[in-house]
Amino acid sequence: MVALITIMLAWCSAYADSTRWPFDPPRDTFSSNALLDLRGLNEAVAGETGFIRVSAEGDFVRGDGQPVRFWAINTTVQNNSRENLPRHARFLAKRGVNMVRFHGFLQPKSPASRLTDVDTSQRDSCWQLVAEMKKQGIYTTISPYWANNCTIQPAWKIPGVTDGGAQALLFFEPTLQAGYKAWMRALFAETNIYTGIPLAHAPAVAGIQLQNEDSLLFWTFDRISEAQKKKLRGMFYAWVTNKYGNVTTARTVWRGEDAPGDDAAQEQLGLYSTWLLTQPQSGGRAVRVADQIQFLAEMMYRFNAEMARYLREEVGCKQLINAGNWRTADTYYLNDAERWSYTANEVLAVNRYYNGGVHQGAMRGWAISTGDVFTEQSVFLQPLELPVNIKQVRGYPMLVTESSWVPPLGYQSEGPFAVAAYQSLTGVDGLYWFSTGRTEWQQPESANGVVAAIGKWVCATPMLLGQFPAAALMFRKGYLQRGAPVVVEERPPLAIWRRVPPLMSEEGAYDPNRDTGDRAKKTTAPQRVSPLAFLIGPVEVVYGGHPTNSVITPLAPYIDAKRKIVRSNTGEISMDVSNGVCVVNAPKAQGASGFLRRAGVIQLADVRLACQNEYATVLAVALDDQPLRTSRNILVQIGTQARPTGWEVHPATIKTDDGKTMAGFSISDFGRAPWQVVAATGQLSIANASLTEAVVLDANGMAVATQPLSVTNGMARMALPPRTLYCILR
Repeated sequence: MVALITIMLAWCSAYADSTRWPFDPPRDTFSSNALLDLRGLNEAVAGETGFIRVSAEGDFVRGDGQPVRFWAINTTVQNNSRENLPRHARFLAKRGVNMVRFHGFLQPKSPASRLTDVDTSQRDSCWQLVAEMKKQGIYTTISPYWANNCTIQPAWKIPGVTDGGAQALLFFEPTLQAGYKAWMRALFAETNIYTGIPLAHAPAVAGIQLQNEDSLLFWTFDRISEAQKKKLRGMFYAWVTNKYGNVTTARTVWRGEDAPGDDAAQEQLGLYSTWLLTQPQSGGRAVRVADQIQFLAEMMYRFNAEMARYLREEVGCKQLINAGNWRTADTYYLNDAERWSYTANEVLAVNRYYNGGVHQGAMRGWAISTGDVFTEQSVFLQPLELPVNIKQVRGYPMLVTESSWVPPLGYQSEGPFAVAAYQSLTGVDGLYWFSTGRTEWQQPESANGVVAAIGKWVCATPMLLGQFPAAALMFRKGYLQRGAPVVVEERPPLAIWRRVPPLMSEEGAYDPNRDTGDRAKKTTAPQRVSPLAFLIGPVEVVYGGHPTNSVITPLAPYIDAKRKIVRSNTGEISMDVSNGVCVVNAPKAQGASGFLRRAGVIQLADVRLACQNEYATVLAVALDDQPLRTSRNILVQIGTQARPTGWEVHPATIKTDDGKTMAGFSISDFGRAPWQVVAATGQLSIANASLTEAVVLDANGMAVATQPLSVTNGMARMALPPRTLYCILR
């Protein structure tokens, strides 16, 4: 025992004068001697058992019917260093990734291009990405179109488009749709030169996302050109005539309610602004608003259904199809209409980030620079903003195809922990971290190679990608149970069009590049069920049926209102919102994240944790699929906080767009490479007397130090190693 104490003191005293350590790992050699390598979780090659499918319960299964969960990431390595794709794929697989998302832009970029041309460089990068990821058992989701990135060229002759903007047009503009179909055929029907078969026939492609972040129910609808609005007004006139028999009858139902653009002689019916759709309405206007929402939602549904038909019947694609991933101008009133339009296809999705506060600065949409000001808060102190708090449509897989804990937020190590835990609980099928453009790790660097600022939308960092292995293993292996549904709402389409208040809604999301203001706008509408239900178990909606058949499980047994603690209905997850701490407590995975020093000693079923860091994440997961109590190979993963070398901030008072003031920070120096990681300090004990040693690993899973464990009364004890992310107990 004296020798053990001496070893521990020597280990800790070596870094006693250093509260941070540089994260600058060597290039991964993928040695067979690595003690942490999750490549074996993946198939030998992606798609070896056939195409990914959807089970009767609405979950993903492999071609052989075996359930599969995806730990996913967005990557752009194929765009800037294709020669490194093999290494990149191996690097991701080692850390638990089994899905990547190609987010590209197939449309031609030259002003002289023909509408049916395709960007062959983008297509080839997608082809090569699929080929290399397949070799490491990693599937690919393909997102080939983003209206925000599509500039309408004059040569395409899209009627009435003079400013190049493509938002909302794909849903109804036949000329653009013809071009889009040509791009999709070029991508999926022609032979992939890297595999010898078309993507349409490639099981390594798990899914096709028809379009990224566009909707007829978002604010960008109001930016449609007048010529295109005129086309929509004519289409609305025809739709109303079909529904009511004639416009006269419709106007009677609407109680004479007019809208700008009404012109019966020209067979035109005006469309209200998006803002009006987000406001309470009554009388005839409420009915006309309902008709407009139905008209727009059905238009998106028809486009999604037609594209599925085209890809299946004319291109030969066998993959699952997801319509889109966006949100509406008002989550409370309009989100169900948007989601309903996705049910034309097999898979549903949303993009949603955790920003954790306010960030103000000239380049805040994409970079962090000197002079910027920000606030930061852990998601465990504002849990309604957890990105996987999603009202899922029963029978459909649900994905979050873009997400991250966005810098300058410093509370990032909680992200993979929280996502893995609450996805497991609620059945959200996968979250794609956004984004990496580096083969291995990404150090702080210029956001575009030119500006004096560091990139914002990055995830290949020690507190995000570095926290993948234990979280991915816990999620993919199903170490946490799925809960029983706590809310099942039956919602007929008419209630959606009429904006009948739902039982509950998701929180609004925020994108500094598309939304006004500093943060997501909070709904003031009444919630009949507390949104804390998302932390207790699955929240589901059925589009159809009758509202009286909705089921609400009493939430009181799971909410300690006085102590502000919310427990899952599985008994395996607990969040202390007062102190900002979340714990998982399952037989094969136990740990805690948040303000751990404030929590004091955390006693779980088999793990006892006493962490002295103000903020940290510590997760113990069995590597041999055994309960921690009997496992002979346990990964202990440690996350704290990381900032660039030289990062310097000072307190500041921040005035937000709504006139409020908040305490935050001003950035004096945004720093440089490498990352500096806060050293861990504390003790960990596990009720497993068979464990005899702790092996400290580097970022590549290689052993760098070994120490014996103290075993007393069946408890194996260790000091948290201060300068590592990973430790193996065996």
